[in-house]
Amino acid sequence: MTRLLTCGLALAVSLLGGRPGVQAQEPTTLKGNPLVGLIDFHVHSGPDSFTRSTTDFEIARIAKNRKMGALVLKNHFTMTADRAVLAERVTGQRCYGGIVLNRAVGGLNPEAIRRMVTFSGNRARVVWLPTFDAENHIRRFEEDRPSVPVVRKGKPVAALAEIFSLCAKHDLVLETGHSSATECLMLLKAARKAGVRKLVVTHAMADPIRMTIPQMKLVAKMGAKIECVWMTNLAGPGSHLASMRHWKKVSTADYAKAMKTVGTDHFILSSDLGQYLNPIPTDGMKRFALELAAEGFSQKDILKMGRDTPAALLGMKPAKGGPIKNR
Repeated sequence: MTRLLTCGLALAVSLLGGRPGVQAQEPTTLKGNPLVGLIDFHVHSGPDSFTRSTTDFEIARIAKNRKMGALVLKNHFTMTADRAVLAERVTGQRCYGGIVLNRAVGGLNPEAIRRMVTFSGNRARVVWLPTFDAENHIRRFEEDRPSVPVVRKGKPVAALAEIFSLCAKHDLVLETGHSSATECLMLLKAARKAGVRKLVVTHAMADPIRMTIPQMKLVAKMGAKIECVWMTNLAGPGSHLASMRHWKKVSTADYAKAMKTVGTDHFILSSDLGQYLNPIPTDGMKRFALELAAEGFSQKDILKMGRDTPAALLGMKPAKGGPIKNR
């Protein structure tokens, strides 16, 4: 185990621009610790059916030590609201969770949401529409297995009506999952009409969504937020992980162009990290902040996308000029 962790750390350091024992080159500096108050809205940690680089407890401890505002734990196959409660109680780091409506939880299953919000601890915040089981995901990667469709004949499927209603009733964040860009626009419009107030397009520019800037402008007009994830910097044909070589590479420079065109009010930052042999989520978030600063974004704008807007989605209370204060 020690040898595996050492190898993983060495690779992570290499990916972040340095060598073991040598400080990685930073693209620029921000005032103080770039992670203070930041909220990672997309953290993958173990236990999981995929191999993860850290457990819930481990990444929460690291985030706490680095003074982050909160983590949103995500698992493609099981609820994370209960795990978030435990991680927070053990480490003191504010954590939230939710549920992804893949086949493992019954697909578009409103009962799974109804039960989730009754769990003690009040850390259920997010409902993701299907990700790996989304019809668009399976079509994009040419897989031969059952899917969970969200749109039929140009309209959201009937099963979504109750899901939208539950998200509205409990003030949950509804994320579009791995739906196509066209599907996302349909879903956002219908969800907003149904009373859902908090909407996010899951890693909009990445696979298998591939949303364009004109489409993101439409998202912004609907009042939804657009997620950007640092992990996509590592994707593409040259990726060190074979599993990521068929995913589209989206760089921080690509995200910066979209943010400058659409406006920073409409974006949130996430790592989408936790994959074995990738940098851990906290390092990805730090790198994201530093790279955005190098792209010309002010500390105020970085805090808006990485702290204030995510905090509003989660129902946290920001402190003027300082880190988020947990309610």
